[in-house]
Amino acid sequence: MFSKDRWDEIIEALSRNWFRTALTAFGVLWGIFILVVLLAAGKGLENGVKKDFGGIATNTMFMWTQGISKPYKGLPKGRRFNYDLDDVAAIKQNIPELRFVSPRNQLGGFGGANNVVRGLNSGAFNVYGDYPEFIEQQPMNITSGRFMNYGDIQEKRKVAIIGEGVRNALYENGEEAIGTYIKINGVNFMVVGTYAKVASEGDSEENQKEIYVPFTAFSQAFNMGNRVGWMAVTAKDGYSITALKSEVFDIIKTRHTIHPEDDRAIGNFDLYEQYQKVDGLFIALKVVAYFVGILVLLSGIIGISNIMLIVVKERTKEIGIRRALGASPWSIRGQILMESVFLTIISGMVGISLGAALIYVLNAILDANGPVEMFANPSVDLGTVITALFILIFSGLLAGFIPAQNAIKVKPIDALRTE
Repeated sequence: MFSKDRWDEIIEALSRNWFRTALTAFGVLWGIFILVVLLAAGKGLENGVKKDFGGIATNTMFMWTQGISKPYKGLPKGRRFNYDLDDVAAIKQNIPELRFVSPRNQLGGFGGANNVVRGLNSGAFNVYGDYPEFIEQQPMNITSGRFMNYGDIQEKRKVAIIGEGVRNALYENGEEAIGTYIKINGVNFMVVGTYAKVASEGDSEENQKEIYVPFTAFSQAFNMGNRVGWMAVTAKDGYSITALKSEVFDIIKTRHTIHPEDDRAIGNFDLYEQYQKVDGLFIALKVVAYFVGILVLLSGIIGISNIMLIVVKERTKEIGIRRALGASPWSIRGQILMESVFLTIISGMVGISLGAALIYVLNAILDANGPVEMFANPSVDLGTVITALFILIFSGLLAGFIPAQNAIKVKPIDALRTE
């Protein structure tokens, strides 16, 4: 089957009319090229969108309080309530599937409205009171010094970790920040670390203009008492925060005498749920890419099948002579199928190579010109290439099947009469 004579015969048959063969092969080449490019573009879009999550723990939910919308046990609707540290302890105690339950407090709004002063320099920045595990939920690169630790929490140390944006606003270029003091709303905090956010989001510059201090020091310095502004809750590996959040809400509702069916009292943003939606979208895009690519490839396969039918017709006398000399139907069928698969694979591999070259050039352009929002590192993995090869082999067999069947139907006596 794989003898040199057989391969010489395949190459000779396909090169008799090389222009026709090239045009036929182009259909398959173009189809597999489109498939590779579509999958790479989809992967680039997926990488860009998921990059905007910035390494944040995606199995996380953020929750805050809202107005109560239903009266319950004699208490009116419209009243407000606040989380406290006892809520945090109750959630941790009753739901062991949670990895982190991080209470948070914040000064100012998301636009930043805090008076932060160092010497003659000042600025408006968001200031957060957090626990050490928050860096696991929203990763950041510590560029100098350290992040807060539980020693800071227990001792209520007035230390601060500032973003590079804060550092640039309050310090001269090259000036050391570690060990210096900044004044937040009139209270002195010593800088022990600087950070740069991992995220590459549209507002990434603003994300570097934040200050983190120990939760206990924040509460003491700004008279927050036992109050918690909001929480970041992360489930353990193997558990979904989406499935667990109803248990979290039930604990809060019980502790604060909220109607069990009041879904508006607790605001939340389920990052895992949103991430799953995004993931589902890209799975759908991948299916669409395969569908479109295979449809384009199918047109090339039909072209190869038609050409092979013509080739069989042109070689009717040759096939008849081989049958008269004792060639088996399987030998004839195998010859036609091998010619079809060979043409399909060669043209398909050229298409894959051109697609890979385009991806390489595109990545080089992106590297040279900097990141593009919502698009990063378009690529195809080895599994995709292997899948494409299987598609090519199957397509080649499919394209050659009908011509091969026609070839074995040729009767030697009829073929020898054909001029």
